[in-house]
Amino acid sequence: MHVSYKKLWKLLIDRDMKKKDLLMAAGISQSSLSKMRRNENVYMDIVARVCVALNCDICDILEISPDERKGEQT
Repeated sequence: MHVSYKKLWKLLIDRDMKKKDLLMAAGISQSSLSKMRRNENVYMDIVARVCVALNCDICDILEISPDERKGEQT
């Protein structure tokens, strides 16, 4: 599974917000934001805080897609 936060970065641009503004509004740490910038997994609590701060749904800030490795089954 691959997580992408491209939607989050686009939403911040659309709302004229900086990443620093998101840190303050959502009350998340710089390390969590760094993980999101690298499209790494973060705790669901972090995602929920971002959604509450931006008044949006999870599907508005991230996308989940299957791994592109062939032959992998779950």
